[in-house]
Amino acid sequence: MQKIKVQTTQNVTIEYALAGLGNRILAYLIDSLLLGVYMIAAFWLFFGVFSPEGEPSVVVIILLFLPVFLYHLLCEAFLNGQSLGKRQMNIKVVKLDGSSPSLSAYLLRWLLRPIDISIFSGGVAILSIAISQNDQRLGDLAAGTTVVKTKGETPLSIFNVDPDYEPLFPQVVNLSDQDIETILRVITTYRETGQTAPVGATAKKIEELLSVKNDMRPLQFLYTIVRDYKHITAQQTYQ
Repeated sequence: MQKIKVQTTQNVTIEYALAGLGNRILAYLIDSLLLGVYMIAAFWLFFGVFSPEGEPSVVVIILLFLPVFLYHLLCEAFLNGQSLGKRQMNIKVVKLDGSSPSLSAYLLRWLLRPIDISIFSGGVAILSIAISQNDQRLGDLAAGTTVVKTKGETPLSIFNVDPDYEPLFPQVVNLSDQDIETILRVITTYRETGQTAPVGATAKKIEELLSVKNDMRPLQFLYTIVRDYKHITAQQTYQ
């Protein structure tokens, strides 16, 4: 299984399994099937059920095709780097530093999608993924992204916090969502591989960022930081 080592903004190295060409093709086929079903249903409803008189206007045609045209851009931007096909295949788009791509990165991937996939029937994308170091199509190369496997990824939702929970480190408000995402990935890496080095390095870096000292084991400290962050940000949301 080919992997990519990324250096996070916390100077912690984490290994990710690259999605690979097969998983990406299957995700594409799933997305294509879903879009095909949408087009059939949309045209059947519009022309079969509503049966408008005369020829449909240009505006109507554009509105029918717009979801198909923007599908990949909107899905990746709002579903954390995943289309529905990618979600089904447990893969997603990430930056080469392990962070979530920006909207501009998703836009670059989308703008180059016709060259990668549409115009040449996927030939350019397949060739680029096959020969590039990190399994990147042209859109990935331009945006500084790649596609990795997410199966086993630790979601923030598993850190259930009691409403009466008292945070031990209120300084977590100084952390970003990207910091917490890195911690979650480090925890996932530990659970899947047993690697303790990233756990210790991340715990030390978080201590430095928050200017705190603690007697906890590194893994326990990281779990506590995530719980504190989830609790405090949830409280801020409901205020």
